[in-house]
Amino acid sequence: MCLSVPSQVVEIHDDASVTVDTMGVKRRVSSHLMSEPLSIGDYVLIHIGFVMNKIDHHDAQESLALYQEIVASMNEHGE
Repeated sequence: MCLSVPSQVVEIHDDASVTVDTMGVKRRVSSHLMSEPLSIGDYVLIHIGFVMNKIDHHDAQESLALYQEIVASMNEHGE
């Protein structure tokens, strides 16, 4: 099973790659597999360095809130 944290597109490059922000970590990934164009501010799901699909802003925010709760809980318990 693969879990993907929603990432926000923060920069679009000429070579069909984009820079995304995943909970404060920025990285460049490929958008070659996307059939629809991406825009700055879009939320996407990434698998092994490729954007797989766009997701709704509201759904992305809900998922990110849950991930932040998990991280906070793990920090509380020293994990």
